Amino acid sequence: MKRYQAIIPLILALLVSACKESRFLEFPYYDGPVTEDQFWNLNASARGQLNRGYNFLQEGYNRYSGAMLAAGSDEAVNSNLNSDINIFNNGTWSSLRTLDDSYATNYNGLRQVNLFLENAHRANIIPLTDIPRLRAEAFFLRAFFHFELWKRYGGIIIADHVFNQNDNLDLPRNTPEETLAQILKDCDSAAVKLPLSPAQYGAGDKGRATKAAALALKSRALLYAASPLSNASGDIALWQKAAAASKELIDTKAHSLLPKYTDIFNFSTAAYNAEVIFATAANLRNDIETNNAPISYNGALGLTNPTQELVDAYEMKNGLPVTDPQSGYNAADPYKDRDPRLGWSVIYNGSTFKGTQVNTMAGGKDGLGVSVNATKTGYYMRKFLSEAASWNQTTNATVRRPWVIFRYAEILLNYAEAQNEAAGPDATVYDAVNQIRQRAGMPVLPQGLSKDQMRSRIRNERRVELAFEEHRFFDVRRWKTGEKDFAAPVSGMRISTSGTGAVYERFIVAQRVFSDRMYRYPIPQGEINNTTKLVQNPGY
Repeated sequence: MKRYQAIIPLILALLVSACKESRFLEFPYYDGPVTEDQFWNLNASARGQLNRGYNFLQEGYNRYSGAMLAAGSDEAVNSNLNSDINIFNNGTWSSLRTLDDSYATNYNGLRQVNLFLENAHRANIIPLTDIPRLRAEAFFLRAFFHFELWKRYGGIIIADHVFNQNDNLDLPRNTPEETLAQILKDCDSAAVKLPLSPAQYGAGDKGRATKAAALALKSRALLYAASPLSNASGDIALWQKAAAASKELIDTKAHSLLPKYTDIFNFSTAAYNAEVIFATAANLRNDIETNNAPISYNGALGLTNPTQELVDAYEMKNGLPVTDPQSGYNAADPYKDRDPRLGWSVIYNGSTFKGTQVNTMAGGKDGLGVSVNATKTGYYMRKFLSEAASWNQTTNATVRRPWVIFRYAEILLNYAEAQNEAAGPDATVYDAVNQIRQRAGMPVLPQGLSKDQMRSRIRNERRVELAFEEHRFFDVRRWKTGEKDFAAPVSGMRISTSGTGAVYERFIVAQRVFSDRMYRYPIPQGEINNTTKLVQNPGY
């Protein structure tokens, strides 16, 4: 791991930050160098140390020079074919050429929260009764940063304390099981002292960790642990634990599905809603639109282009897949009578955006080949885009939006998947999936599904409900289906005209590569070079 800077520069930076953020100084000035004792004696700086941990939460919007992680999976293609996101798709991923390199970021986050945990006992936090809750926030963040490392790298070096320059940093990796145990331990420590949901916080603290967030992290971690990548033996007990963790959160009734799917990511009036369990800071922005809206809309870049494979995953309105001869799917009118979530997540030819129809037909203003930024698949991403945002105008409008890390629909799907694996498709499995389907205006699942059939339906439900939310990239890995799902070509839809109307032609956009080593991330080579005991993941 990297050797960290001394604490004194950090103290000075925090003090400057605290001064800038506070209208009235709540602490005395000190002449000369600030000592650690003086730092922890200040309410603002002690709280600021914990707040620094939140700064290491990463969002998924445009994280990779405008690209989203969806374009590193079969969900999307980036319209910039030279984008670094293609490292995930073309076999050039290596320890010397990394992307989504969360190694240093998460270890730095771990250092910040460990500094708080190790010093909270001497912090002059006002009121002192806040300390147990603040420590619980730090436990949640520590669990989250460890999880982000674990899901990418497997077993990692557990950072449950502050590493200093004089410590022996040439350490071996902990096992995946030991890492998971640390994550679950910290989730439990957080849950007992945190408010249940954002509703229990004041207006200025809505983004802080909650008991529900700790339970959501536990639900996700145990689901990953029970999945084939981490559970090669198929241990049913792990699926039972995953189901129980999700049910614990469901039973709190702290969160619920919003009545309308389109309202989930509308944060124009509030940073949180009943479905959002935990999210990053809700910043005012229009970069989501400038990077992803169709190209004819005020010079947007249209970077995230959904694949035909994703579009095909959306069922017909009657609940049948488009491949079913009885579904009513019409290849000459392919977007008619589809799952409404298709139109809410994907912009296709004829969709309306900002009051104007999108035209992806051959020669159309948003069509294939119109410009270097034009869609490469015939589609643009719709999810997350706000019609209230404007850009490249004399006066631009920004919209307040966070990156949602946990939402209630995921917990229902976590429960359904784990319970189906543990006990088969019982009534509770149907109920969890059907809540999500009915909210979208889709019919309930047919009765009498086998365990295997239910597994397929749940996986597809995750694919369409959680599209572009950074689940598919990791779901396929934890299911160990990468050679089937990610090694296949990705396709698009070319639309042209003839004397009888529009002609829809499916075509291959790009070949993709996936091998066994790609189930885990490579540890950056610089980290390997700094130690003798840190072992690289296989294949790198």
